[in-house]
Amino acid sequence: MLGSLADAEDAVQETWLRMARTDTAEVRNPAGWLRTVLSRVCLDVLRQRARHEPEADPDPAPGADREVLLADEVGRALLVVLDRLGPDERVAFVLHDVFAVPFDEIAPIVGRTTATAKKLASRARAKVRGAAPSPDTAGHRRVIEAFLAASRTGDLDAIVAVLSPDVVRRADGRPEVRGARRVAKEIVVFGRNARFADFALLDGEPGLVIAPDGRLRLAIRFTITGERVGGYDLITEPARLKRITLTLG
Repeated sequence: MLGSLADAEDAVQETWLRMARTDTAEVRNPAGWLRTVLSRVCLDVLRQRARHEPEADPDPAPGADREVLLADEVGRALLVVLDRLGPDERVAFVLHDVFAVPFDEIAPIVGRTTATAKKLASRARAKVRGAAPSPDTAGHRRVIEAFLAASRTGDLDAIVAVLSPDVVRRADGRPEVRGARRVAKEIVVFGRNARFADFALLDGEPGLVIAPDGRLRLAIRFTITGERVGGYDLITEPARLKRITLTLG
């Protein structure tokens, strides 16, 4: 729901404190009561976040290992896509599609009618899944996954093997780099963040997102030539990142 272990632990703690302050003798379904209270606490956190969105740091904090583990377990792309949902959409989607909570129970949590709760989840589902992928998606994904695997090894020859000889690397605020060996050498130096990468659809086309703590730092658009990467564009400018429609592939 929150995409942060620290925030999740705080939310659980707050829920237990509320339970301790409440006369629960009349509560017939303790699990349902706790779920409702916890969901409302999470909703408050998400709404606060939406009002006071912090500027993202370019690199993950040194102590972010636990957040990295969470992103690995849940899926970085999913966390990035969820981060783009409105708070009410996110709560409705997670409760219903992940935990199978009925809409008549979700409605009072988000302060809406049952019909509106269904619409919130439906809108969120559309944003998460997007339109049907193009016929080329599967083949392009295999090429991108091979590129990612080679980047993670840091092996120059393995990286060169997945690049077209005349590959072009473009990036925000940086000069172009052309040629497989020159591009591969750059990947060896800067490819350490490849471990934070995950596959996603960028405006419906296969690509990668780099999200060290589940927050989007970099998106990569690819041009595929045959069975190799013919070019790619590193997008880091916040304004450009916000304009991309991200969905799960």
